Amino acid sequence: MMNFIVIGEMVARLSETIIDEYNHLDWHNIRGFRNIIAHNYFGIDAEEVWDIIQNHLPALKKNLNKIIEKI
Repeated sequence: MMNFIVIGEMVARLSETIIDEYNHLDWHNIRGFRNIIAHNYFGIDAEEVWDIIQNHLPALKKNLNKIIEKI
């Protein structure tokens, strides 16, 4: 769970240029998920977290690697 918090914190620090250029990524919900984890201690749905890990994290990683390659 701490890794999701770190991801959300780092997204919050991205420049507006990167956010605008890669607006197909759901930056808002990535940051929002961080807030849910950090503040909703008893309301975290383990199945939802597993779904994110299995179905959304690989695409995010791929897109982040593309961004890093361009920088």
